Amino acid sequence: MLRVLITTVPFGQNNKAPLEKLVSADLDYVINPLGRRLKEAELAEMIDGFDILIAGTEHISAKVLERATKLKLIARVGIGLDNLDLLEARRRGIQVTYTPDAPAPAVAELTIGLMFSLLRSIHLSNDDLHNERWTRYFGRRISNCNVGIVGAGRIGGKVISHLQAFGVNRVLAYDRDSNVQSNFNTNVEWVSKETVYQDSDIISIHVPLDHRTRNMIGSKELLSMRSNALLINASRGGIVNESDLAYVLNTGHLGGAAIDAFESEPYKGELANISRCLLTAHMGSMSLDCREKMEDEATDEAVRFSLDEKLKCLVPIEEYEVQELGFKNE
Repeated sequence: MLRVLITTVPFGQNNKAPLEKLVSADLDYVINPLGRRLKEAELAEMIDGFDILIAGTEHISAKVLERATKLKLIARVGIGLDNLDLLEARRRGIQVTYTPDAPAPAVAELTIGLMFSLLRSIHLSNDDLHNERWTRYFGRRISNCNVGIVGAGRIGGKVISHLQAFGVNRVLAYDRDSNVQSNFNTNVEWVSKETVYQDSDIISIHVPLDHRTRNMIGSKELLSMRSNALLINASRGGIVNESDLAYVLNTGHLGGAAIDAFESEPYKGELANISRCLLTAHMGSMSLDCREKMEDEATDEAVRFSLDEKLKCLVPIEEYEVQELGFKNE
């Protein structure tokens, strides 16, 4: 009997179907007993003896994989791969799958929600009323704004589609892959990153975390934005330099920011002391339907592996090449 370690949490909380599939396939599973994202040392201590890992955002390093003597498949629940040493996995003959499409609708909708909350100070008014303060904030309407999107792939592309319905003033977009432009027949202005930063009232980030994007937005980029610009990062922690963002916000520059993903989670940092910085607990994919789809797709890969069937969503070779370049550039 193959053994499965499920480290992502929650898992099977709202829909038991993935767990039932594992049982039906005669797979013995263990769910993360700590109920939170595991630290590297905790995962290294736990992983030995398991054939399959259904993984979340925990750090799956060479140190962890060295202890995973039986591991043959990592089924990632989600799309980000910055937490996973793909090259070491490949060296050890461990296949890696992911669920790139499942979280996109939920992340895109949360992004739109964050835009409206920042524009109308919904989060500030809520806090005021809970503290017996009655403050009526002036805000801006999204139709009067230029919205800039950095990264127009699965998630950024959906954000752009949603924005069209609101009749925003301008949609400015940048993607390092110019081929994505052919996916859009709407009124999108394709510009440089610098133009997105300088000419947008709202800037939303939708790129993966790798050696090219780590600390992509620091003090220089933040200060180049409009004084009342709003910044949203619902992609990965480490793309926006958190210390630089806190510094710039404390100077009075920027109208506000919304951050859903952090370099270290659970987040405990200086942004938590800045009221106009809206913080959410990495909730982008946490709609019931999208979370269930992510868990279901990862589980299906585990079952296929156990039946010696072809895996459907192996991580593409390009992701390995990006990591390889990152190591060379360090």
